[in-house]
Amino acid sequence: MTSMSGGDGAVDERGRTAVVVAPGERGATRIGDRVVAKIAAQAAREALGPLPPEAAPPHATVVVHHETARVRVHLELDYPCDIGDRCSRVRRQVVQRVRALVGMEVPEVAVHVERLHPAQAHRAAQGRTL
Repeated sequence: MTSMSGGDGAVDERGRTAVVVAPGERGATRIGDRVVAKIAAQAAREALGPLPPEAAPPHATVVVHHETARVRVHLELDYPCDIGDRCSRVRRQVVQRVRALVGMEVPEVAVHVERLHPAQAHRAAQGRTL
């Protein structure tokens, strides 16, 4: 676009007029809570890596208000492990991925460890023969 004509729009090199809409009059894109929850759950899976076979995949619930998302992630972990470190990695990954993919700030990520799967039970089960 090269010049303005009377404030109604811009005129390009070929003489075509494009309507310019003021920012306050444009539409808005709203990203639903469920979409953000799916992104958060996937981010938690990425942060955790492989889980015990019987562990349920992480799931998330989200409340979006304006341009912020408050996230609650529910997950199961193998044990023993550094639970605090794994939860911190989940929090960081969720914040990073939600911010990168939908442009929302994430001031709160609550991580709920719903179940621990003992590693010894896995080893004992793998060592058995039928």
